[in-house]
Amino acid sequence: MQNHFDVLIIGSGLAGQSAALRLADSRRVAVISKRSVEISASAWAQGGIAAVLDSHDSIEAHIRDTFEAGGHLNDPAATRFVVENGRRAIDWLVEQGVPFTRSADGYHLTREGGHSARRVIHVADATGLSVQQTLTKKLLAHPNITVLEDHIAIDFITGKKLGLVDDRCYGAYALDNVSGEIVTVGAQSTIIASGGAGKVYLYTTNPDTSTGDGIAMAWRSGCRVANMEFIQFHPTCLYHPQAKSFLISEAVRGEGGILRLPDGTRFMPQHDPRAELAPRDVVARAIDYEMKKYGLDCVFLDIAHKGEAFILEHFPNIHARCLELGIDIAHDPMPVVPAAHYTCGGIVTDLHARTDIPGLYAAGEAACTGLHGANRLASNSLLECLVFSEAAVADILTLPKQALPPLPDWDESRVTDADEEVVISHNWDELRRFMWDYVGIVRTTKRLRRAQHRIRLLMREIDEFYANFRVTNDLIELRNLVLTADLIVRCALKRKESRGLHYSLDYPETLIKPRSTTLRRPAQRA
Repeated sequence: MQNHFDVLIIGSGLAGQSAALRLADSRRVAVISKRSVEISASAWAQGGIAAVLDSHDSIEAHIRDTFEAGGHLNDPAATRFVVENGRRAIDWLVEQGVPFTRSADGYHLTREGGHSARRVIHVADATGLSVQQTLTKKLLAHPNITVLEDHIAIDFITGKKLGLVDDRCYGAYALDNVSGEIVTVGAQSTIIASGGAGKVYLYTTNPDTSTGDGIAMAWRSGCRVANMEFIQFHPTCLYHPQAKSFLISEAVRGEGGILRLPDGTRFMPQHDPRAELAPRDVVARAIDYEMKKYGLDCVFLDIAHKGEAFILEHFPNIHARCLELGIDIAHDPMPVVPAAHYTCGGIVTDLHARTDIPGLYAAGEAACTGLHGANRLASNSLLECLVFSEAAVADILTLPKQALPPLPDWDESRVTDADEEVVISHNWDELRRFMWDYVGIVRTTKRLRRAQHRIRLLMREIDEFYANFRVTNDLIELRNLVLTADLIVRCALKRKESRGLHYSLDYPETLIKPRSTTLRRPAQRA
């Protein structure tokens, strides 16, 4: 089956939804969503959106904080572009009806780790969810937007694959997980808004959909990727057998939360003068150090001293979820551990969100815009989604509408149904476990080489499986995850220093001149 649109958007998080809504008044748009349209990493974002909204704050201060958190690897032009467009992005969300939390003198702004001022606008402690719910209603109601739920993109359709002179992107193939049919979705422009790759690790704050799909697809099509070694581990994921991937917001520490050992000892001041307000990479390494030093399963985050009224006002959702699990955070500390949280690298883009392939854009966590450098500053992620999705839209709207070339249907004539799906589940488990053990918060060259060896073996096995059997959702995700893991390790092995989120025991010093680790796929015949 074939469907043709003006614009195809892969992903239904904030970057994808905001782009679709900005385009829909003049373009026919398709949005591919792996599950229901509400499920995304954006919807799980608790803290808020960083933007300069207060007279006591400044653009320069926000830029400076972003560079400091990012190990000064940040791209100056991209960082300024995002920060300077922050207020307009927030104004657009307000126009859409997002009910940001207010205080007596306007919107309430909180402070998070790495920020020198209160600049995080939020909706209590469920900002992402509120934003997504607001936009989703508009998305589903718009007559020019077609939402393909329960679909997973497989690969892009490019001019090179079609035997054309150009190498433009003309859409993508996608698997309908309900019918099992592979559909051809043609489009003059395609936006990758598929999120990151947190599921490549055993423990993550990400939803199950975060399998690096857009990054892997773009790499296979010939796009550059960069800085994949910088995987942000959020310091405080709730440690509880029934609390899968539940994040404890950065704002808890921003509002006075204290990290303690099981005996109540506070430890962050020994690791950094900013204590609990240090950037995420510093806090995550400190927790990792204390857990290994004392053989702990977790540490504890204590906000009880702020009082129950304060906690219910600022963190009602965290309080309610913890209470369901038997933890009253108004009286008891929360058990927490670091978990893979955010992919700071990704597909290389310019300030118009354009990739190396004409007609193919990337925005949000799948992209490497240069904003985050070696470590994302808290609450800059949703801001980046908004600013760069708008940039992509602005560029797309300058393009004249053109007819698509004939697009071939997906060819399944030489494959059969898989006889043993257990191969996929075993490889998935093995990949996530050795990535956690060998490519985690603290790394060594030996561990990275060991991971690379295992990845290469898995890649060969998965490629053989992919070539001989019909694709399934799990096979597509596993194929993308193992490729993304390979890109992470390759970037990590290229970096001969410790910077931001990449900490190597073999190269503990930071080099004077920061450099990105950019990978380029060798040219291949069509």
